[in-house]
Amino acid sequence: MTFFVHSHDGLPRAVPTNVTGMPTSAHLPAEPSGAPADAARTGGTVTDRLVDANHAYAAGFTDPGMDARPVLQVAVVACMDARLDLHDALGLSLGDCHTIRNAGGVVTDDVIRSLTISQRALGTRSVVLIHHTGCGLESLTEEFRHELEMEVGQRPAWAVEAFRDVDQDVRQSMQRIRTSPFLPHTDDVRGFVFDVRTGLLREIDPAG
Repeated sequence: MTFFVHSHDGLPRAVPTNVTGMPTSAHLPAEPSGAPADAARTGGTVTDRLVDANHAYAAGFTDPGMDARPVLQVAVVACMDARLDLHDALGLSLGDCHTIRNAGGVVTDDVIRSLTISQRALGTRSVVLIHHTGCGLESLTEEFRHELEMEVGQRPAWAVEAFRDVDQDVRQSMQRIRTSPFLPHTDDVRGFVFDVRTGLLREIDPAG
């Protein structure tokens, strides 16, 4: 998926964004003024509202035809939690970075896949990892996979990646990136925990 935007220098930029999960809730675009009724009452769906919002967006959209490389050469790996507004929290504009999100913000094989493409094909050099307080993965265990198997008759091939210590999980994610043979740039990898109550980032020492 690629978004085209205007960056800090006034020129339009483009950013491909890999989103690997859906948040548990979302702030939906407001209905147009004068709408006869909300989506539920008119039989529409949430997706209908999103499509309507896209039509309004596209009406003023022009194709800048820019390169897809992120302006700041950075990839941000973060949790899919709907409370994290990464661009506002980090002072970023669309076009500045790659954003890779999943449940927990953990570094999985698919995250390594995305980072490898980000670095080798699209020029990123730095990696920022962001977990957060109050993460849903802190309340799960690998028993979740067993429960799914009992329900659907097939055991998931993926791990839940649940954790109890968010700081330690950030350290593990940093280590997975630094030891990956596929990533050529691992000298600038930093990890943080975002406090959902204060909006502040707390940096995690990889040494503990």
